[in-house]
Amino acid sequence: MKTTLLYGTDNLTIEVPDHSVIVEPKHQEGVQNEEKAVFEALRNPIGTPPLRDMVKSTDKVAIVISDITRPTPNHLLIPCLIKELSHVPLNNVVIINGTGTHRDQTREEFIQMLGEWVVENIRIVNNQCHDKETQVKVGRSQFGCDVYLNKDYVEADFRIVTGFIEPHFFAGFSGGPKGIMPGIAGIETILTFHNARMIGDPMATWGNMEGNPVQDMTREINRMCKPHFMLNVTLNRDKHITRVFAGELFQAHDAGCAFVKEHAMIKCDQRYDVVITSNSGYPLDQNLYQAVKGMSAAHKIVKKGGTIICAAECSDGLPNHGNYAKILQMRKTPHQILEMINDHTFQMFDQWQVQKQAVIQVWADVYVYSALSDEDVTKAMFKPTKDIEQTLSELKRKYGEHMSVAVLPLGPLTIPYVEE
Repeated sequence: MKTTLLYGTDNLTIEVPDHSVIVEPKHQEGVQNEEKAVFEALRNPIGTPPLRDMVKSTDKVAIVISDITRPTPNHLLIPCLIKELSHVPLNNVVIINGTGTHRDQTREEFIQMLGEWVVENIRIVNNQCHDKETQVKVGRSQFGCDVYLNKDYVEADFRIVTGFIEPHFFAGFSGGPKGIMPGIAGIETILTFHNARMIGDPMATWGNMEGNPVQDMTREINRMCKPHFMLNVTLNRDKHITRVFAGELFQAHDAGCAFVKEHAMIKCDQRYDVVITSNSGYPLDQNLYQAVKGMSAAHKIVKKGGTIICAAECSDGLPNHGNYAKILQMRKTPHQILEMINDHTFQMFDQWQVQKQAVIQVWADVYVYSALSDEDVTKAMFKPTKDIEQTLSELKRKYGEHMSVAVLPLGPLTIPYVEE
C-alpha cells in the first residue's frame, strides 16, 4: 500500500507492505478562520483579563517568537498581536527571536517568518546566548546554575511569549515556558538545562510533564521573570491551526498540552522490526540535528535490534553551524559517544541532541533518507538510503517475510507507545 510521509515542502509517497501499521494522531480539522480564532483567544484568555486591557500605551512590550526551525505561524500571530495592541506605539515594541543555541535568522528569513511589514516597522533581535552584554541575571536555579535571560525581555514592561505546542522528546511538550527557557536564555543556563543527567533522566520523555526535570527547570526559570501573557497554537499535519491557547502561562499551556496529548498519544500493541518515520516536514526537517526528534518517536516502538528509517530532507545540512557535527566526530561509535557525554567533565552545547541520537543508535539501526550526501550521513553514524522501498526489501532478508512494519507519517507529532 502507499503512504505519504511529511517531507520537506512536497512530502514523500512510498510503497510499504500491506500489513504495515500506520501510526498517526487523530486528525483535527483546522479552524475555519485562523485570524478570528486568534483574536477570540486574545479577548477571552485563560486565567487573565483580555490582552488589550493588560497593556498600557506607555508600556515597552517584548514579544518572544520561536525561530525558523519551528512551524509556528508567526506571520499570523504577530500581526494579530500588533493589531490588538494598536494603542502601543510601534517603537515601544521589540520582537525577540528565541534561537536558544541555534543560528541567527537573516533579514530575508525574518520576512519569510513574519512578513515584510513587520520587518520594516518593528525592531527584531536574535537572542545571543553567548553574549552576556545582551543578557541579565535573574536568579539562581535549584538545578545548579545562574539564570541569564535576554535583556530586552527582562527590561520590558509587558512580556508576551508565543509558540506552538507539540509533543517533545525530553521536555514532554514544547511551547509555553520553553519559548523563554531555552529560547532566550544564556549559554551557561542552557548547558545546565540540557546536561547529560537532565536529558538522560527517564522522566524526561515524550508527553510527560510530571517529575520531568527538564519541564521543572523551564517552569522554575519562567517564574523568575514570567511572561505576562502566552499565545500558543496547535497545528494539524497541514500546518493549519486547530486550537489557540492564550492567557496565563501555566494554565494556558497545561490546557494546550492536554489537548495535544488527547489525540497525539497512540497506543501500539507491540514493538516492530522496522519503523519508518518522518520529521514532520519543513521547517522541522531542515537539518539532521532536528531529525533526531523523528527518530526518537520511532525509538518508542521499534524492537531492540530493529531498524528505523527516517525521512528528513535536511535542506540546511547537518547543519554546518553549532557543535552537532563536531561532537559526532569525537568518537567512532554511539557507545563511545555516550561514554564521553556522560563523563561529568564533558560539556559542549548541542551535546543533548547527540546524546539522544546515540541512545537510539545503541538500540536500533538507523537509515536516513535525505538530500544529504552519503558521506555526510555516514559521518553522523547513520546508514544512507536513496530508496526506502529497496531498503525495506533488503531488510526482509534480516527479519524474514513476516517482518513487522510501522509507519509514523507525521513523525514527532505522534507519541506512539507500547505498555510494557
